[in-house]
Amino acid sequence: MSTENRGAVVVTGASTGIGAACALHLDAIGFRVFAGVRKEADGAALEAKASERLSTLFLDVTDAASIDAARQAVADAVGGAGLAGLVNNAGVSINAPLEFLPIDLLRKQLEINVTGQIAVTQAFMDPIRAATGRIVIIGSTSGRLSIPMGGPYCASKFAIEALTDSLRMELKPWRIEVALVQPGAIDTPIWEKSLAAGDELLASLPPRMMELYGPLVDKVKNGAKASARGAVPAQLVADCVAHALTAPKPKTRYLVGKDSRVQMLLTHLPDRWRDALILKMIEKAI
Repeated sequence: MSTENRGAVVVTGASTGIGAACALHLDAIGFRVFAGVRKEADGAALEAKASERLSTLFLDVTDAASIDAARQAVADAVGGAGLAGLVNNAGVSINAPLEFLPIDLLRKQLEINVTGQIAVTQAFMDPIRAATGRIVIIGSTSGRLSIPMGGPYCASKFAIEALTDSLRMELKPWRIEVALVQPGAIDTPIWEKSLAAGDELLASLPPRMMELYGPLVDKVKNGAKASARGAVPAQLVADCVAHALTAPKPKTRYLVGKDSRVQMLLTHLPDRWRDALILKMIEKAI
């Protein structure tokens, strides 16, 4: 563990996966980390792996009272020193054919992955400005490339792309850097969680959904499993986040994983060519 004092940083969605990897890595290189979790057991497990610099706080990005309580707790702890960084990572993945997607679930997807990120950013802007801190937002290659049945999640990440660009320009007068991290397939529990949640959601939809989309559902599931097998460690994302928070001249975007670069190449194709290629790739997934 480093003994260097790099200042304080807040990481949302730090219970597992990318958020936990970022929180632990930032702690290891000298940041004082406030890790947002939603379960006491997750917080205890994270603290057990970290130094005394890391502390957890309950943070539900969809709940205004929770965000305000977290803001106050951090403000009391850091005082006038402010925040060196905010890492917006909290998110969920909801997937289903749009024709049958319950609208409440679309609202949930956007509330957590989009609105919640801005709500948290607003809450911590004063301490970030006080320290000329930085903001890192965990996006996805799905913010540039949409897939069938991934509409809700992809829509949330497309929105994050736009909001990050706007925020970066708006905060330039204060020299507050804003970076977007765009992972491809990352080896985290989100694969198992998403597949299990997806099965539960699909089972709750009308039987006509499977009559119409059954073959596509099976192919997309197989594609997800194939992607999971090629996923890279979450530490690679944590390394990019650390660079975005510490480099003299951070990048505005960080692609993570070989598949992320391949996917970005697809975005330059004509729409119908890209559609056909994505569907063919799903067809061949085993």
